[in-house]
Amino acid sequence: MNLVSKYFMKSSSKKHTYFMIGSIVAAFAFSWMAPEMAKHTKVGGEIFLRCLMMVVVPLVMTSVMSGILGLGDVRKLGKPGGAAVLFYVTTTVLAVLTGVLMFNLIQPGQGVIADLGALDHGSHAEQMAVVEETSQQKKGMADIFENLLLMLFTKNLLQSMVEIELLPLIIFSIIFAGMLTTLGKRIKVVSDLVLASNDALLNFVMLLMKFAPLGIFCLVASNFGEAFAEGTFVSTIKNLASYMIVVLGGLFFHFGVTLPLFLWFKTRRNPYRFMAHMSDALLTAFSTASSSATLPVTMECAEKKARISRKSIDFVLPLGATINMDGTAIMQGVATIFIAQFYGIDLGLTALLTVVLTATLASIGTAAVPGVGLITLTLVLDQVGLPVEGIALIIGVDRLLDMLRTAVNVTGDATVATIVASSEDQLDREVFNTPEQQSAVA
Repeated sequence: MNLVSKYFMKSSSKKHTYFMIGSIVAAFAFSWMAPEMAKHTKVGGEIFLRCLMMVVVPLVMTSVMSGILGLGDVRKLGKPGGAAVLFYVTTTVLAVLTGVLMFNLIQPGQGVIADLGALDHGSHAEQMAVVEETSQQKKGMADIFENLLLMLFTKNLLQSMVEIELLPLIIFSIIFAGMLTTLGKRIKVVSDLVLASNDALLNFVMLLMKFAPLGIFCLVASNFGEAFAEGTFVSTIKNLASYMIVVLGGLFFHFGVTLPLFLWFKTRRNPYRFMAHMSDALLTAFSTASSSATLPVTMECAEKKARISRKSIDFVLPLGATINMDGTAIMQGVATIFIAQFYGIDLGLTALLTVVLTATLASIGTAAVPGVGLITLTLVLDQVGLPVEGIALIIGVDRLLDMLRTAVNVTGDATVATIVASSEDQLDREVFNTPEQQSAVA
């Protein structure tokens, strides 16, 4: 690829990122000025989101199988796979601790006045109904471990595909591809089919990204338009400002300090240039509030811009989108202590340690779809004896925070993928450290 081609590719990609940022700003302005009209943009956002979700299951399965087939020897998966899981758990624990420590410093639950009855209407009531239904099933710590183990396996592969249960699909893909590697030359036809399908799906994602600014505009405009139309946006944020400050502080600290330090310590590379490479994925995560829906974009940015090897991307990123929920872990830790403080309940050291452990496990078991963090929060509340009705306190601002914590989740996924690639000497370090590097693979 000549220098002229590279220049135009970089310029085109930079413009695309600017368009995505501009679409978010324009969507917010439009929803503020014409909230009723903005609500009707939902159909465009839904089409974009469904197109992304449509490709998630086949992309995850073909990517994981491609990664295994590329290894040649399935036993080589042990080291990078174990390292990925270890790093994901470590960052999640650090995320929970960040949220808990920041809460204890700021104490946002003191003096908060909230009318739980006033929140019980419209979409809030619907969310609370789901939360209360889920909370009827009391779960102890042993039950949580048991459920996590059962989540690894499925009784019906097709049902898991339909319900987008990625973890059992990843396990099946690993086992199936591993068995294929033991069959020698007989797997060539199947192997070629898997690799070709993976390439076709990635090309489909690249096509979708051309329409990403429009899709993001519709998603953001419809979400904020509904809040402005109901007159709940300003009042809700005002009432829960202290809670939001703590969650936002935890998210930005994890995003801007913890993960960059983690990345620099393990790779000795500039983490902020890396985040610039992943900007399209972060903006998509913000608009969709779904790590699963963002996964195709994350994989494209990791390969085409950050130049992480396919071997690391194909396994580590789908796994991260399934089990790594740093932003969700921060929210669950902060929300639990906030609700306890609101009800005048003092959580001791043992209870705080229980919050850290349960929030870590609950975030691992959280599906990578919008709003599900509220449901898994019931597990954390139950472990420390708090009323689940307290979730009504935070429902009003959860959608906005969900968008931000998804961006943090995706950043954590990409960070671990980079660390694993670096440890396996599969990272293009020259490109990784080049400012404004946005070139595609030749």
